[in-house]
Amino acid sequence: MRANVLDRAPTVPDRPGRRSHPAGLARAQLHAWALLPALARLHRADEADQALRTALAELEADPSGTAPGRFGFDEPELALHQAEADLALGRHQQARTRAEASCAACPDGTGGWAAAALVLAQAEAAGSPQDAVQRALHVLDHVPAARLRSTARTRLHQLSTHHATDLTERLHTLPTAIDHHGHAL
Repeated sequence: MRANVLDRAPTVPDRPGRRSHPAGLARAQLHAWALLPALARLHRADEADQALRTALAELEADPSGTAPGRFGFDEPELALHQAEADLALGRHQQARTRAEASCAACPDGTGGWAAAALVLAQAEAAGSPQDAVQRALHVLDHVPAARLRSTARTRLHQLSTHHATDLTERLHTLPTAIDHHGHAL
């Protein structure tokens, strides 16, 4: 019998990228952007939780912390990544709580707000599919199609699989996504 590939995969501490990134923000990003969602999608909950703890510790230790004007990774984005990981791990209530926090911390109509609102809709989909659809439609009403990120479009299409006729119809009317050069994606 063949061994499962995941059983042979290295654990988080053995990953070379971890050692090459400086402490603080860069390492927090590596853990929250890359390791946390990947491990969650692989259903490696203990390792995903450890990646999150490390990201939080690295952010706490970062000398720039949450200083105004610091570019990049912030608490609402971290909450968004946590929510997505919680969804992948089947922790829908935790995902909802974290997505709500991320959404509340982002200015309405921005890409971050749309991402958080759509992850919140995904968390709501199992228990309240109509609420999830209404939230997705609200995003479409408040974010111009040209500003919808590819990740937002993916989340919208995932939500439309919940037999949401209104949402499916709206998605069919969206113009094709384009890159920064104006070319179709």
